[in-house]
Amino acid sequence: MLSSRPYTATAAATVISSSSSKFRHFVRPPLQPLSTLRKKIPWWNQILDPGSEVVAKWNHVFLVTCLIAMFIDPLYFYLPVIGGPVCMEIDLGLGILVTFFRTVADTFYFLHIVMKFRTAFVAPSSRVFGRGELVTDPWAIAVRYLKSDFFIDLAASLPLPQIMIWFVIPAVKNPTAAHANHTLSLIVLVQYVPRFFLIFPLNQRIIKTTGAIAKTAWAGAAYNLLLYNLASHVVGACWYVLSIQRQYQCWKQECDKEINFTHSPSCQPKFLDCKNMGDPERRFWLQRTQVLSSCDALNDANNFEFGMFADAFTSEIASSHFIEKYFYCLWWGLRSLSSYGQNIVASYAINGEILFSLLICSAGLVLFSHLIGNMQSYLQSTTARLEEWRVRRRDTEEWMRHRQLPLELQDRVRRFVQYKWIATRGVDEESILHDLPLDLRRQIQRHLCLALVRRVPFFAQMDDQLLDAICERLVSSLNTKDTYIVREGDPVNEMLFIIRGHLESSTTDGGRSGFFNSIALRSGDFCGEELLTWALMPTSSLNLPCSTRTVRSITEVEAFALRAEDLKFVASQFRRLHSKRLQQAFRYYSQQWRTWAACYVQVAWRRWWKRKMAHELTRQEELYQYYYSDQEYCGDNNHDHDHDQSCSTMDDDTTHQRQQLGATVLASKFAANTRKTANISHKGVTSNLKPDAMPKKLFKPEDPDFSADL
Repeated sequence: MLSSRPYTATAAATVISSSSSKFRHFVRPPLQPLSTLRKKIPWWNQILDPGSEVVAKWNHVFLVTCLIAMFIDPLYFYLPVIGGPVCMEIDLGLGILVTFFRTVADTFYFLHIVMKFRTAFVAPSSRVFGRGELVTDPWAIAVRYLKSDFFIDLAASLPLPQIMIWFVIPAVKNPTAAHANHTLSLIVLVQYVPRFFLIFPLNQRIIKTTGAIAKTAWAGAAYNLLLYNLASHVVGACWYVLSIQRQYQCWKQECDKEINFTHSPSCQPKFLDCKNMGDPERRFWLQRTQVLSSCDALNDANNFEFGMFADAFTSEIASSHFIEKYFYCLWWGLRSLSSYGQNIVASYAINGEILFSLLICSAGLVLFSHLIGNMQSYLQSTTARLEEWRVRRRDTEEWMRHRQLPLELQDRVRRFVQYKWIATRGVDEESILHDLPLDLRRQIQRHLCLALVRRVPFFAQMDDQLLDAICERLVSSLNTKDTYIVREGDPVNEMLFIIRGHLESSTTDGGRSGFFNSIALRSGDFCGEELLTWALMPTSSLNLPCSTRTVRSITEVEAFALRAEDLKFVASQFRRLHSKRLQQAFRYYSQQWRTWAACYVQVAWRRWWKRKMAHELTRQEELYQYYYSDQEYCGDNNHDHDHDQSCSTMDDDTTHQRQQLGATVLASKFAANTRKTANISHKGVTSNLKPDAMPKKLFKPEDPDFSADL
């Protein structure tokens, strides 16, 4: 039997919760932002974007590391030294130092391999349009890397010189310095090849990501000069190690002669190693041998040809300290590359030396041409604007001479060109901003103009929305001294807001005779307010308003200009303000309103002064009439003695007032006659004038409609 209990909302909620609990494991979890998911992934499992800032910074760091590693590797060539008479040894201290820095550099090579395993790549099939689609699958990234650059990176990162000098050579039975030198030099040269070719794809990736290796022209020139010095460093190190080998070759050749033609003590190969310098047998052999004199580069009597390596022994470079040795070899390499090997005197009978000389000549020609070309490109880019300005200035001078402009106009043109160059350095800001997106252009305009716009008191009354709209449409305006920005009666096509400089704004009220008003404009003022009045009118015509003032620059002026079409759009924003405060600010800072107010105050003051003088004249006339009536009364009653005394006292008191009244009466009569004559002449003149020739009245300026609805 069914229950009659109503089905309430509580029961429905209970049923829904109980039924939904069965399917709770099927409910999809809420979506999380991608940044939150990325933060939860460990850094060693994240796939990097090849265009991201992290990868770009790593490429720059690894490029610097590669250059340092290519500088460190040739230092192994300086390990063999002449340790004594007719013996060679390995510089152990230098070997430890070079091995340490080489190991640090190899660590960066291994990190670079790890980075490439975790860096996505753009699928070749998606490069039809735009940037392309990134492949973030770790397996696909690993397969692609193993098929392309992995083995070159691995060969460049292996610590072969360290293994050879610290493990392999000591394990050899009876190792010698010459054997260690030959083996180490070969290993370093073989591994230098993949490290050298690793620079080129790295440069291409940096240029593809950032656009250039160096951010400035001077940094680019220094980078190319550094590469040229690095090549000189490699050539100098190779020349040194070959010089040591040439010296050892001479010793070995003379030692073989003594083995064949002399008896005890005979020369032995171990005598050429400085480890056996304390051997008594070697000491006795050294006293009788001819190896030392036969392999002396300063001795012209020997038959051994040192060729291009003679400088290493005549200058005693082979047995000097490392710093002196290094800088001499660097100078030799730089000189040889810069002169294309013209200073090299090679031995004609030795093929290896000839090949090394050919390599120096070819490398010097290519590297020096590359250096000069890149240096010229980078340095010319620093003066490209200046050279362009010089060409434009020269064309302007030729044009002015061809058109035979007056000297005054030529000077004004030169001043404007010079002033524009100082202010902009030849950069067209409008073209740069035009190529940027709209939002970015707005942000830049706000950053450049907002602080300057707020300095204008009229703009200080507006909110941020209107200021952003104004900043977006402002354009810079530069004017030199004595430039007429607008003349009275000409159409006004822009409203100018002064940032720096001084202007003179004058008016004659439409050519009214005897009327002239001049005001100085400075930073924070504006001119061309007729355009704002025109733009705020709901029924404004297409014709631009005429200027009521002549504006001339007194000094160099930097300002922002708001053109008519832009002001029309901004004016539509003004109508939504419904603000009396903005209307009062416009009246206060408008030159038209200031001129009208000054004239209005002058007229009102003159009217008040005229009424005051008329009232004073009436009072003085009444006082004069009262004095004249008293004089008549005293004359009629002169027989009374008491009355005479009162009259005489009154005469004494009013003597001074009588003099003032006399002057006032004369002045009033002169003024009355003057007004009478002027009225007669004015009637006679105006009767002969046409109505259009009558003097115009200074009308009240038209007030912009700030509160009108759209």
